[in-house]
Amino acid sequence: MIHIGKKKQSDSTAAITSRMEMEIELMQRHVEMLKAIIESEPIGIIRLSELLNYPQHKVRYSLRLLEQDGLIEPSPEGAMTTKRVYPFLARLKTALKSMDATIHSVERMLEVAKREAEEKR
Repeated sequence: MIHIGKKKQSDSTAAITSRMEMEIELMQRHVEMLKAIIESEPIGIIRLSELLNYPQHKVRYSLRLLEQDGLIEPSPEGAMTTKRVYPFLARLKTALKSMDATIHSVERMLEVAKREAEEKR
């Protein structure tokens, strides 16, 4: 799980980075749930909560979103994956690679901006 230090929102970027961090943590939780379901299906809310150490309300929320996306479906025994799960995982991997490239590009822009700001001093 990602643990990102919380800082006081003292500048305009704090809200932007805080929101980004929250979204990444949420995506991570959804993927953890999906992985646990793949490994232990069928699996219910209580077992997922115990296995992943998330409160049941967070498990329910993730399960609801995974079901809305057609990645899992309920059964009397618990959540089960659908045939859409593996294509989704492949698309997610591609999207993460693209995001990684974007992050590196932003890092390079920040380095240039920092150098330029230092040169002006």
